Amino acid sequence: MAKYGEGDKRWIVEERPDGANVHNWHWAETDCLEWSRNLLSSLLSNHTLLSGDGNLFITTKKLEKVDGEAYVNIRKGKIIPGYEISLSLPWEGEAKDVDGKTLLRVEGTVEVPYIADENADEDPEVRVTVNDEGPIGKRLKEAFVEKGKKFVLEQVRVYVEAMAKGGPAKEELEVKKPAAKKPDPATGGTPAAVVKKEEEKKKEKKKREGFKSISLSEKFSCRAKDMFEILMDENRWKGFTQSNARISKEVGGEFSIFDGAVTGTNVELQEGKLIVQKWRFGNWPDGIQSTVRLTFEEPEPGVTIVKLTQTDVPEEDRYGNATVVDNTERGWRDLIFHKIRAVFGFGI
Repeated sequence: MAKYGEGDKRWIVEERPDGANVHNWHWAETDCLEWSRNLLSSLLSNHTLLSGDGNLFITTKKLEKVDGEAYVNIRKGKIIPGYEISLSLPWEGEAKDVDGKTLLRVEGTVEVPYIADENADEDPEVRVTVNDEGPIGKRLKEAFVEKGKKFVLEQVRVYVEAMAKGGPAKEELEVKKPAAKKPDPATGGTPAAVVKKEEEKKKEKKKREGFKSISLSEKFSCRAKDMFEILMDENRWKGFTQSNARISKEVGGEFSIFDGAVTGTNVELQEGKLIVQKWRFGNWPDGIQSTVRLTFEEPEPGVTIVKLTQTDVPEEDRYGNATVVDNTERGWRDLIFHKIRAVFGFGI
């Protein structure tokens, strides 16, 4: 035992004369902001998105700015990335007539206001603007949203994955790793596995706080395939909601309904049986998406039961109003299901 006033050397981590951080025992933090700027610039700048399709030409310009903070901590081989950044990417578009004559040139900007490690498993919000809101300008903007948004999100995912692997500090991990310990029967696994499991539980619990789920079951006088087709057809959406809609019928495709108030992507589609989508309302806090799952059951010919579950619905919008869950549930009933019954005559 060490004497009073002296440390027990078994518990003191001393600096080595050669400055080596053996097995990354000490915290090693690397600033990654400039590296992030360079990587995102190489991923996003000067890319052609459209080259004549529909007589439209769209390219991204040089990445304008990446603000915020980004770093990677490494200790004992464990990577802990941390980042909260925003980016601004200019783009330019041109529309030509059938003879190749320029009809309009526009400039615009793509803003990704919040890319953060806490939302690494979710796609961030992407905002697209254009400097000409006339008919041709809007057409170019819509074309960018259709092609460019997907491109931007793919490059952001590349960045997120690179940070998860250590970013510029990846070489710090090229050290000899200690031999793996045998599982401890008393704990049911290695200490590291137990710690990881507890961390995952805490993360999942934190994720659930502040979010609710919605469950509804509605009956319609129609075939299951009819309901599926209505919910996946943008022209019918426009009809029963009396608002603009754009809906892709492909897995991974995007949709925009209620004049752009709701946007998202298709996750899984089984014709006449299942729709799974990521939904986001424009007034929700940045980076938040819910998951919508619609199942179609036909207990007898001409009768369809639609079961809805929507998970990860935030309790509050970006302005602090705690009416999101009630408004979302009411919207499904009054603005979607009841409207479909009234317009298409599917009431029971």
